Amino acid sequence: MNMLQRTTGARKVDPTAKASPLLQVAALCTRQGHKGTQVLLVQSSRGRWILPKGWPMDGRTDAEAAKLEAWEEAGVAKGSVGKAPIARFMTKKRFEDGTTAPCLVTVYPIAVTTMTKTYPEAELRRRRWVSVKKAIKLVSEEGLRDILRAL
Repeated sequence: MNMLQRTTGARKVDPTAKASPLLQVAALCTRQGHKGTQVLLVQSSRGRWILPKGWPMDGRTDAEAAKLEAWEEAGVAKGSVGKAPIARFMTKKRFEDGTTAPCLVTVYPIAVTTMTKTYPEAELRRRRWVSVKKAIKLVSEEGLRDILRAL
């Protein structure tokens, strides 16, 4: 079925049509704490706890883009990034004008070894190392919760 249908001389969006999802990459940053694996979360501009994530980048692999997002949003200075994704999940991307779009997020693991106090978005985002159990409670995206449960 076409996305647009002709109805009484006007064009109307077909509500049953499915848009292709936007694509983002995310970094699942982990480290070993005293009580087991910890996950690094950052706070979004709307106050939700999320993984560092962003758009794919020209000239970089998706794994490299995920590592750069971890640096810019959370101050991950050094870490070993997996070249292959460990998971994908669907979410909704909310834009500043209030519109939303389906978004497929591809997640790359990063075993973090070094963090910095100063990084590009330090004034914009809070970051927090938490247990996997706590991360599951903090994040709101069900697909991300499923990924965390698999840890």
